[in-house]
Amino acid sequence: MAATIIDGKAAAAELRARVAEGTAEFRARHGRAPGLVGIQVGDDPASELYQAGKAKAADEAGMISRRVVLPAETTQAELDALIDELNADDTVDGMLVQLPVPDQLSEVLIANRIHPDKDVDGFAPINLGRLVRGEPGALPCTPAGVMWLLDRAGVEIEGAHAVVVGRSLIVGKPMALLLTARSATVTVAHSRTRDLPALCRSADILVAAVGRPEMIRGDWIKPGAAVIDVGINRTDAGLRGDVAGDEAAEVAGWLTPVPGGVGPMTIAYLLANTLDAARRRAGEDTETGDE
Repeated sequence: MAATIIDGKAAAAELRARVAEGTAEFRARHGRAPGLVGIQVGDDPASELYQAGKAKAADEAGMISRRVVLPAETTQAELDALIDELNADDTVDGMLVQLPVPDQLSEVLIANRIHPDKDVDGFAPINLGRLVRGEPGALPCTPAGVMWLLDRAGVEIEGAHAVVVGRSLIVGKPMALLLTARSATVTVAHSRTRDLPALCRSADILVAAVGRPEMIRGDWIKPGAAVIDVGINRTDAGLRGDVAGDEAAEVAGWLTPVPGGVGPMTIAYLLANTLDAARRRAGEDTETGDE
């Protein structure tokens, strides 16, 4: 029996519609729309594409979006000064610095510089600490989007064994925390995990976020499992996920495609985080991405 394909585009459209509605209500209450600023250093084509997509999505949601493109030779001090300026700007509710950045810049210093209440990527140490403690704060967009997809697909999370393959701060570690908060039993695996195929076969929920095209094969998957493919890898054959999709579709109960699965949810949750940041700064409850 073929897997049920989880339509990330439809799920993202639902969340973006909720954000647009919330944005209109926020504007009616406060006389302004939530503001989002995207900062890009250099002219990397992929970064340009991502930033343009984020700005377009923010505009469509009714937000005030602004893009700042800095020269590739920008110093840390110059970037810090811009971040400080945006931190102090009351019309800016959220900001992000597009990664990767040139070698002379520090991703750690950037994450520490952005005010946590405006950190809509959810990467700042304070927001990651809030996630660990179960306190309100911006959630990293991709893991939050995965949870949205699992819920809408009707996947039972409580009591399930979830295996997260990948331990990055952007996806793997926060993904494990979110699943744990929902009472899953979580194992974080990585390149040095012993007998990774056997571990993956034990998973009721398998999240692949390793950045290796089609590394996870069909015979690594437990029949009926929910398989979430976070990978987007450019190959000579086109875009490929971290999961061998054709093989997985014959075994899994649910499967996210690449493209069209997790990817659309990342931008949708960036918008949700921006609206929630505006609400927090206005002393309101946050609810955009809540169930």
